[in-house]
Amino acid sequence: MTHLELKEAIKTTMKAKDTVRLGVLRGLSAAAVNDLVAKSRKPDEMLTEEELMTVIMRAAKQRKDSIEQFEKGGRPELAQGERAELVILQALLPSQLSREEIEKAVKEKATTLGVTDKSGANKLMGMLMKDLKGKADGTVVKEVVDSLFS
Repeated sequence: MTHLELKEAIKTTMKAKDTVRLGVLRGLSAAAVNDLVAKSRKPDEMLTEEELMTVIMRAAKQRKDSIEQFEKGGRPELAQGERAELVILQALLPSQLSREEIEKAVKEKATTLGVTDKSGANKLMGMLMKDLKGKADGTVVKEVVDSLFS
């Protein structure tokens, strides 16, 4: 999704009167502007597609964290609202690799780098996250790397 596509989606959603989706898209638009300002760029500039994906991934991670906190706090009704927003955000992201695909990538990268024990796990993790950015959940990648050396 590009910055222009985001703006167009907001217009379309306003016409459809989908308040949850509109709230999520407006939040993303605001986060994109905040990201531009944080990078010392003008608010009316456009983020690259990769920068916008980073903003969307950050928003999705925030929703996941909120769901977890609401469930721990005994507030399932608030967690449900966050889940609805998370579904919308995940639809905007590229499809994620399955655990099996991640395991295959981890084993291939470990072989390529010559990592055979836990001492090289951080190096492996860093290289994997560069390769799999936007394609895999970092938590799952870490679990797979940890399980490989345990």
